[in-house]
Amino acid sequence: MRFLIDECLSVDLVRIAIGRGHQAEHVAHVGKAGWKDWNVARYAHEGDFVLVTNNAVDFRRLYAKQELHVGLIIIIPNAGLSLQRQLFQATLEELATQGEPINCVLEVDLIGDEATFAIYDLPESSS
Repeated sequence: MRFLIDECLSVDLVRIAIGRGHQAEHVAHVGKAGWKDWNVARYAHEGDFVLVTNNAVDFRRLYAKQELHVGLIIIIPNAGLSLQRQLFQATLEELATQGEPINCVLEVDLIGDEATFAIYDLPESSS
């Protein structure tokens, strides 16, 4: 998988993804720091990146408008570096089981000491 790490998260997440055999870029390292969220979403879409962010409200809204996307990962708690690493590693393990999150949002949260996951379609399926 290809991941684009939003600037609200640590650049260390890039190293974690690469260490697990994925491709990854950080918004700040590709000259996109300070970009508006819609520009980041467009860049992720055009580059077939799964976007990793903790900006849930804005990116849920932006991704709901896309008919097809490769996925959105939202790290719910606004966490420090150590917790971000832990939650992203847990997310990569979950994705190894679940597969690519095409047209889905994978939210990772923390309850006690355990990472929890919620996955849902975005945009919602019209069935």
